[in-house]
Amino acid sequence: MSTQPSHPESAPRPAWRPTASKPILSPAPASPLSVSLSLLGRRVVVVGDALGTRRVRARYRAAGAHVELVTAGQARVLLAAGAADSALHTSAQHASALPASGLPASNQPASTPRNKLHDNLPDLLVWVDGRESQRADLAAAASRQRVWMTTEPSAPTLPRGHVTLIGGGPGETELMTVAGRTALAEADVVLYDRLAPTETLQQWAPGAELIDVGKLPGHHAVPQREIEAIMVDRALQGLHVVRLKGGDPFVFGRGGEEVLACRIAGVPVTVVPGVTSAISVPAAAGIPVTHRNVTRAFTVISGHAPYSEDELHHLAGLGGTIVVLMGVGTLVQLVSGLQRHGMTATMPLAIVEQGYSIHQRTTVSSVGEVTGMLGTLALRSPAVIVIGEVVRVASDDAASTGQTNTQETEEIIRAVAQLAT
Repeated sequence: MSTQPSHPESAPRPAWRPTASKPILSPAPASPLSVSLSLLGRRVVVVGDALGTRRVRARYRAAGAHVELVTAGQARVLLAAGAADSALHTSAQHASALPASGLPASNQPASTPRNKLHDNLPDLLVWVDGRESQRADLAAAASRQRVWMTTEPSAPTLPRGHVTLIGGGPGETELMTVAGRTALAEADVVLYDRLAPTETLQQWAPGAELIDVGKLPGHHAVPQREIEAIMVDRALQGLHVVRLKGGDPFVFGRGGEEVLACRIAGVPVTVVPGVTSAISVPAAAGIPVTHRNVTRAFTVISGHAPYSEDELHHLAGLGGTIVVLMGVGTLVQLVSGLQRHGMTATMPLAIVEQGYSIHQRTTVSSVGEVTGMLGTLALRSPAVIVIGEVVRVASDDAASTGQTNTQETEEIIRAVAQLAT
């Protein structure tokens, strides 16, 4: 855990050590060092009120520390008691150094080890709230007692909180936006879905309560209205609530409903867009949703429910790329309907399962043939389905079979040849 503790340079080294082997030195000699401290099992005393210190305390607990919350006055008493214990220990050391009657000094009981000197003192004192005069007084007392001390910012204490909807992208942690990471770092509560990037969520939101509201196909563990109720309730308590979703919150993510719930309750809400899987997952398989001289349009549809004949008729007549999300369960109905309304059976189709994971799998077929393959494929959700000539462009053997745009291919070959000369 990174912190900037103040510690008297003249004092002996404490029994525990910073984990950073190369602390970063500030250009100004009087500035504190920036080091990383291992807080696992250490006693950390936080000074301030419960609401203002909530994120600080949660963050130190996440680092494995034993955290106590005290007022400035209580912290001063704690350090004073530690000073008294130190004086008593010093007297005991002097007494034990004198030989007992009839016994040599070498046979006396061993003195208390040095690292037991500060048993009643914290390993780290964290100042969050209070008057500056109190902070300076505590800093001086901590220095005398050789206790590390650092200052952390107080969390906002507003009568009404705030909700941030974050699109987490397709599940790859590196595709999370900077704005999303920033909001998570300032969160008090995070409600997250199963498709959101959650592997490092505890590190991204170390001061937050994490609530799993993940939804499986056909099964919602936490109903949508209950999710909205939790968001609004926590925000009305003055907390910063983050709703973390996979993809983009406004692309079949029910983000609009959650924004509406916040507005009705008078809760401020911010939306952080995410990288939608409709574009990113095909890209992970090398499939562009548009391509010059092939298609200049793409349509993103939900396959959650079957389409009507009228909708299928319009989809078949669009002529561009069709990207289907949540469409594994209705794929047979979709491809048969598209063929009924004029789409050729040879139209390329690709299914990209579990994009950006180690289990990613891409199956390339056609609108006419894919139904016969489903019995052996055993498709796994989440999957993105791409229908259109762009699938043919992206296939490995497209150029060798003459299925790409000849003029375009020749232009690329000439450009590459020029680079080589």
